[in-house]
Parts: sequence; structure tokens; C-alpha cells
Amino acid sequence: MKRVARLLASLGLAVCILSGAALAKTLPANLNESNDKTLSPHFFLKSDDPTVDRLPLKSTAADVNISGVIADVIVTQVYKNEGKKPLEAIYVFPASTRAAVYGMKMTIGKRVIQAKIEKRDEARKQYEEAKNQGKSASLLEQQRPNVFQMNVANIMPGDEIRVELKYTELLVPTDRMYEFIYPTVVGPRYSNQAADAAPPSEQWVQNPYLHEGEAPDYAFDINVTIAAGLPVRELACTSHKVGTRYEGPSVARIALDKSEKHGGNRDYILRYRLDGDRIQSGLLLYQGERENFFLLMMQPPKRVTQADMPGREYIFIVDVSGSMHGFPLEISKKLLKNLVSNLRPSDVFNVLLFSGGSSLMAEQSIPATPENLQRAITLIERQQGGGGTELLPALNRALKLTKPDNYSRTVVIATDGYVQVEEEVFDLIRNNLGNANMFAFGIGTAVNRHIIEGMARVGMGEPFVITKAEEAPAQAERFRKLIQSPVLTHVKVEFKGFQVYDLEPASIPDVLAERPVIVFGKWRGEPRGNIMLSGISGDGRYTAAVDVGKVKPLQSNMALRYLWARHRITLLSDYNKLRSDDKRIAEVTNLGLTYSLLTSYTSFVAIDSEVRNTDGKPATVNQPLPLPQGVSDLAVGGIGAGQALSYFSARSSAPTVAEKKAHKEEAAYDKVAKQKEPEAAAGRRIIVNSVTTSKNLSKDAVADLARKNAAQLTWCYKGSDFRGTMVLRLLINADGTVKNVSVVSSTLNEQAFDQCALEKLRGWRFPSTRDGRGAEVTITLMFVS
Repeated sequence: MKRVARLLASLGLAVCILSGAALAKTLPANLNESNDKTLSPHFFLKSDDPTVDRLPLKSTAADVNISGVIADVIVTQVYKNEGKKPLEAIYVFPASTRAAVYGMKMTIGKRVIQAKIEKRDEARKQYEEAKNQGKSASLLEQQRPNVFQMNVANIMPGDEIRVELKYTELLVPTDRMYEFIYPTVVGPRYSNQAADAAPPSEQWVQNPYLHEGEAPDYAFDINVTIAAGLPVRELACTSHKVGTRYEGPSVARIALDKSEKHGGNRDYILRYRLDGDRIQSGLLLYQGERENFFLLMMQPPKRVTQADMPGREYIFIVDVSGSMHGFPLEISKKLLKNLVSNLRPSDVFNVLLFSGGSSLMAEQSIPATPENLQRAITLIERQQGGGGTELLPALNRALKLTKPDNYSRTVVIATDGYVQVEEEVFDLIRNNLGNANMFAFGIGTAVNRHIIEGMARVGMGEPFVITKAEEAPAQAERFRKLIQSPVLTHVKVEFKGFQVYDLEPASIPDVLAERPVIVFGKWRGEPRGNIMLSGISGDGRYTAAVDVGKVKPLQSNMALRYLWARHRITLLSDYNKLRSDDKRIAEVTNLGLTYSLLTSYTSFVAIDSEVRNTDGKPATVNQPLPLPQGVSDLAVGGIGAGQALSYFSARSSAPTVAEKKAHKEEAAYDKVAKQKEPEAAAGRRIIVNSVTTSKNLSKDAVADLARKNAAQLTWCYKGSDFRGTMVLRLLINADGTVKNVSVVSSTLNEQAFDQCALEKLRGWRFPSTRDGRGAEVTITLMFVS
């Protein structure tokens, strides 16, 4: 989307600015008529039919109760039909990626209908049947982990229908600062998928938007109560104007100011600290009818002295494969030089380079002396990039290195993400949390974020993405601040006399000064015994204990069951992004049904028993969304190059600051792109000769994507002068990601090129399949000079 925006801005600056023409904001609406072939969002057009209410959502409000470290949120959406025809309203809205949505109900007058959790397809079927029967119904679906869709059918003229959903999330402090974020609007998402080929789960992208600067047409409100258990201080809402009332030192009530009635165009952000920079730590217990759950949260000391810091070992694993050639590898060099140059004399380190194989700078980590640092920098500087990409053997090799006693090991992986990442990689990271801290750096202008973020989540670390060379120093500094204070290594949690199972995470990473230890799971029997936390600090052995018998299970901790299940669902979903697996899908579905949670495969549906609409099928209305604050009209897709030229030509005002900035970004991008193109590729052409697909994928959409992406393979030329044909077979996951790719036949006889091309193809993203199942694609490429 940013690329499109930069292109449009560049076109706008290239033409003359004519005076006296139509306002810029009126034109995009007229451009939508020619853009119904893709799923691009569009601008809201007011209807000429006064009998249809095109703005059925009248208000959305949130009541938030934060008790200790758990936030429980009730969201109420009010729909009212002020027209003369029955309506079906569709509203797309965001939520936190950590939200566990566990309940929904619909209220029509005095009737309250509790929603049921069902398998996604079954819930949709029940909803559609109720809609066609003339019954009022509501359906809540998850389109993305942080994007939900509400459908409300048969809202009769004069009706007011209230839909209430409930979710909970865990608040984990960063630098002892608590932060609660309530997302309010889903920004426009670019998609080049053909609308007729896209599955229902992707149709939400085709949503109407208001123009830049237009306030939401529905009211927004949010009220937050904090019962922290400790005195609250430094409380501030950085996004909205609020009023705060304290009911004692540890209880605060925060109300949205009346002037923010239309503040639903930006995230609501609330931050606070606890007195003495303490955090809510200790043990929470919940005892249910069938299962019991616990949450343990412990924070290291605030002040970290040199004595409190164990020795530190860094292993830098650097991707030097063909896909990293040029620009991405140059960024990696800058990043690694920065990190290596700033090691302490007491640190030890090593560098492991990987592509099809791997090479190690030293058989064991070496001291960070000036001579060794220069040796590492020289090694990194010599790399050019080439060959395949196999992360698993490299990671295995790094973790098998002899670890110095009482040292904190940190593994840094630098890659563009276009690597062969098997489930075993996630397993290896997850099962070695007690042996090493894992951090993933995504390098390049088109990073495979699924892989980078997935590795960070299973490693309980932070994802770092660097798209420009100038970002490297800031990201390196952010990384250093995060890991500079390992106060406890070799961390173990032992349960003595307290029977636990289904623990998350499987093992514990080093305790950093800015990151608490969190363990949760299930328990059986009586709540008694001790939980022992142990590790190595800078001055020796460290232990701490929690007496379980002194902690009383509370019904108010019921959210623990939802939080545990949501964590497990997120983990399974990360694995599914690598390789879609029917068993994992079944497990996620079962978790959703068992714990009454909204997931990609389970939905909430509420159906009224009365037949209320006897006049036929209701008119379907997509609730228009405001553009997020600060986002321009250019963010809404569907403006072609020729139309953009007319659009900018017709403006009576000079280009905005944002457009000038976009123009500069485009120029910088083009400059980098020219620098990146391999000299060996000059004059070479790659032609998409033929494409075949299984029935659940659009052949035209696949062919179009292949033609657009074929130029990426020019990266794989290494000075070879060859012509010929290559036939490729790709297995595609339901979400469009590539599951596997192989060479069926090739007349090129260039093994290095084949391996590099396969790595590139693994990063392609095809349209989602029509039926939610995997697909097969065959592409024939011709290579000519």
C-alpha cells in the first residue's frame, strides 16, 4: 500500500497544479466504478434511496475493568434502522491481538439472546438461514487475529439492536510501565486479489471508507476502571482527552471527555505505573468445575549493578543466501558491525554464516577483544550472498556450541525471512528457551514478517524489522537496551507438591531487567506446595519461592482459562502459517469450542426466535469506516495511474507535506532498487510462458502475480549466460502462502540458480483459495537474453 501511495504522490508532483478545479476529495468516489475487479477498499457513496439507512451503526462503547494484570472488556455496539426497509448491517472492527473473545449477546427491546459458539461454517449457515427466514440474528467472525466482523440481520425500520461482546487480555508491563490499548478502527488494506476468486474470509477488505478528515458518523465512548491493588501514579491517556477520578490511591476511574465523541478514528492508549515502580507479581489461581488454572508473574529487581549481570555470550547467525544478495546483505553488514563493535570486553561472541550450508568463525565463542572484533567485521564484510537457505542446521549447530559457565547466551538471527523454516525450527527455539535468548532481525524492503514475528513469539523475544540502512543504528540500540541487563540465567521453575500440567511456555528464557517472568498452565488436586524460581545471577545462585497454600483461588480469576487457551491458539496459528496442518486446525477449532473463544475456525452466532421480516430479503449495508487519523485518501486503493494524473492535475492547492514526503520516499526507494539490481541480470528477461492451477484458484490472478514477481529471480543470476526453460510445481496453503516448491524439469543445468529461485518463490503470496483448502500451481518460465 505504501508503494502505491508513493507512486500516486510521485505522479501528483510530476504534473501541473491547475487552479479552479474540483476538490481532490470528491474525485476518488468517482473512480470506484472501475475498480470492482479487486478487493480494494473504496470510498463511501451516499445512496439516492432515502428508504435505506446506509449508516446503521449509531454508537460503539467499551467498559474496561483492569484488576491487577487482567483487563476485562465489554464492547457494546448499537445498531438502529432509521430508514424504511429492513437491513443487514456489516461492521468491520479491530481488537488487540492478545484479546480472548469469550462471549456475545444480542438485545432487541426487552429480549436478550445469548450467542452460541459454533464451528465457523456452521455458524455462518445458521445465520444465513435465520436471515432468510426473516429472523433477527447476529454473527461475529474473526477475519484476522486483530480484525473482527459483525453481521446483524433483519434490523427492522425503527429497531434498535444492541450487540455486546466480551473479551479479556493480559497486561504485561514494559520498563515497569503498564499500557492498555483499545484499537478503534481498521485501516484500509491493499489487496490485488480478484473479487470473484476471493473466499468469503477475504471479502471484508472491500469495505467503504469516509474521506480524509471526515469524523466517524457513529458515537464513540470508553470508560476504564483500574483496581491495581497498589497505588497508581503517572496515569495518562496519550491519545484522547479524558477525566480521571480516584477512589483511593489504588483505584482510578477514567472517563472519555465529551469532546471526544467522534474519537473512534485512532487507538485509545492508556499508560500508568504503580507506586515505587513495583509491578503486580505473584500467583493467581482459578478453580473451575472441570479444570483449574494458574498464572505466575515475577519481576527482577529494578536496579541492576555490574555485579548483578552474568557474563554475556552472543552468537550472530547471518543469512548469506542468494535472496540476501545486494541491499539486504548490506544492511546486515551495517547491523552486525554496529552490534559487534559495541560488545563489552567481558563479553564473548561468535559468528555463524548460513546459506545451503554453514560456516563458523570459531569452534567456540571468543573474547570481544579489538583483534577479534576486527576479525568478525572483516568476515562479515567479505560476504556477497549466494546459494540456498537452510536455517535449521545452522540453528542446531549454534545451539550445540559449548556454552561458557555462568554466561547468558543470546542468539541473534539476521535474515530476510525467505528461508526454509520447518516446524522443527519453531520447536528448536521453543524448547531451548532455557538455554538461549532468541531474537530475530528481519532485513530488507519486503521482509517475510510471518516468519520473523513467529520466531519472536515462540522465542518469547521481540521482532526487529529493518527496511532501510539508516534504520539499523536505531534498531541495534533498541536491541541493546532490551538485552543489556540479564539479571538471571539458567532459569528454572519447579513445582513441589503442586500438581501442574499444560504449562506455557515450555521453558523460560533469561530474566531481563525490563521483562517479567510469566508462566501459566493448569493444576489439579489441592492448591498447596511451593513454586521455586531459581537461576544464576552475577554474584551466584538465586532462588525465590511462592507458597501456593497461602494463595486463595478466586472466581474473579476466571479469565485465566481464556488467556491460557488464547496463548495456545496463537502458538498453533504461528505453526500453521509455516505449514497448514489439518490436525492443528482441528486442535484450534476444539479449543475454540471447549473454551467458548472466537478463532479463525469458530464464530459466535445469536438468533432470535421470532420471525420479524416478512417483506423479503433485507438490504445489505457495509458500515463505512473513518480513515485512521493522519491517513490520507491515497491509502484507499483503486486509483489507476491515469486517473491519479487527472486527480492531482485537478487540484487547486499545492501538494501537501505528506505528499512531498511520499515523493521523496519514492525517489529514495527507486535509487535503492537501482543499486540492488545485479549487474549479471542486465539484458536478461524472464517470461511466464504458461500457468496451470487447481480449480480453487483463479488462473488469471496467479498468472498476473507470476508476471509481476518474475523479475525477482534476476537476483539469482551470478554472471552465468544461459537460456532455457524451467517448469515449477508449487503447493499453496489456503491463505495463499507457499507450502512447498520444486523443479519439475529444467534445461538450464544451473543448480545454484535453481536453489536461489526456489528460495525466492517460497516468499511469494498468492490469492487465498476459494474453498479454504490447499491448491497446486504449475508455472513454466522461459529465460532469454
